[in-house]
Amino acid sequence: MPPSSPPSPSEPESSEPPKSFESPANAPSSSRSSTEGAGWGGQETGTYPQLMPARVANLSWLDPGTLWKARNGPLASLFGDPTGEQRGQWVHRQVESGAAGADLLIERDDPGTFSFLLLGDTGEGDAPQYAVVPGLLKAGAGTRYAVLCSDVLYPVGDGNEYGTKFFRPYQDYDAPIYPIPGNHDWYDGLTGFMRVFCDAPALPAAPRPRAGSAAWWRSLLWRGPEVIDEERLAQARRLRDRPAQAARHPGPYWAMDSGPLRIIGIDTGLLGRIDREQGEWLARVARGPRPKILVTGSPIYVDGVHHPCPIDGGGTVDAIVRDPDNHFVAAIGGDIHNYQHYPVDVDGRRIEYVVSGGGGAFMHATHTIPPVTVGGVTEDRFRCYPLRADSLAFYSRLYGRRLHLRRLFDLTPGQAAAVIAARLGITPARPSAEPVTRRARFVASVLGVAARPGSRRRIRLPVRRMLTRVLSPGSATYTPPFFKSFLRLDVTPEAVRVRCFAATGLREHEIDPPVEDDFTIALPAAAPVPAPRAAR
Repeated sequence: MPPSSPPSPSEPESSEPPKSFESPANAPSSSRSSTEGAGWGGQETGTYPQLMPARVANLSWLDPGTLWKARNGPLASLFGDPTGEQRGQWVHRQVESGAAGADLLIERDDPGTFSFLLLGDTGEGDAPQYAVVPGLLKAGAGTRYAVLCSDVLYPVGDGNEYGTKFFRPYQDYDAPIYPIPGNHDWYDGLTGFMRVFCDAPALPAAPRPRAGSAAWWRSLLWRGPEVIDEERLAQARRLRDRPAQAARHPGPYWAMDSGPLRIIGIDTGLLGRIDREQGEWLARVARGPRPKILVTGSPIYVDGVHHPCPIDGGGTVDAIVRDPDNHFVAAIGGDIHNYQHYPVDVDGRRIEYVVSGGGGAFMHATHTIPPVTVGGVTEDRFRCYPLRADSLAFYSRLYGRRLHLRRLFDLTPGQAAAVIAARLGITPARPSAEPVTRRARFVASVLGVAARPGSRRRIRLPVRRMLTRVLSPGSATYTPPFFKSFLRLDVTPEAVRVRCFAATGLREHEIDPPVEDDFTIALPAAAPVPAPRAAR
């Protein structure tokens, strides 16, 4: 059974600050110190199956029906993206109805010292998502709320699927949850997201576009939202209907004043960009000396590449983040289903850029990330989870099974670590004494591990891009280790401590979740700490 629920944030505050979760001295090691810590030791499976429904339909991204449901993304790329216009309609209706203020601001009553959780890309509704929950409840004890960054629901944000993919998994987390949508939440025009989190009715049908226009061609195949079964949704809501779990969501993007921080969640839609109106709003709510954390569905640094996130009409999101007058200290994004950390120095300041998309969906590979040299961040300062070696071992077994060539493809974690070190020229977090065989080099080559600069290019399967777009979505496994993750942020007026916890699906890691990364963000000394005020 899951651990007991954390205290309700609506209860009277104690005179003492909340205690931060700390692993005991005999806690299991992380993947950075042992193969057992990574979950390769064949340990006892966790209790998460007890949380799942009796019957679970495993989501398959190799199913043509699933791909057909998710067709709106490719159609938007080909014939134009209607996300910005639709988002504007959602926001205008929220403001005009009085459901949200012009600044889409959430005002909380958090003290100067508190904690919250953050995880992304959660809702496939199968074993990997539920495997995150026991450790999240354990490491999340005492947190006042959680933030979900990107893709609350797969495959298409259908409002009728929130019961098993949102309300049931987090029914025992006794605090509010604040989401921002990802591209998959937009595959139904954001209808499910806005109904579930904002109580907003569906948008009226759009006028028929001019025949022969790009919008007309798009409309011929465009998938509209499902009609929401209100009785089914009401039944699902009862799983998270305690007063301590209540949350008010102003719209698809929002700003939240929480203790000494302002957390700003943006909506990057189907194609990883924001519209002009949202860009103007972001520039407005980002002003001022209060320290800020950006939460986004499209990470700004990912896989060793800088993606500043364009704003329609000019400018980028990262330019706003980097502006010293805005006092951003971190930018955390989902969309890519693993954990990555880039501590970037910007004009004498440190901004922590993080990918946190390991909340439950299929795992995106990390072994295809070349040695990191981006934004002044080099390999010795870069962190990822799963480690490249564990990612390579995972995918070598996957290829071996799918191609019925296990004797050729299967690499042990030690073999994978050795060949990663040899090909990338890096010192692995978990060194290996295994020899680098010709077979290991072949497997690493065809599975997309980059070679050292100047080395002879070898033939590779189209892993680097195709793995993300095609093979990774079809790589979900339903037995541990799962290599999922979530963040806990412990806030004081002086600093924010950020820890990445692993969720492997193993019992010992449910009891004491391993810490895969741990860093502290210093907050500007001159930043005022507003007095707590009633939540609205």
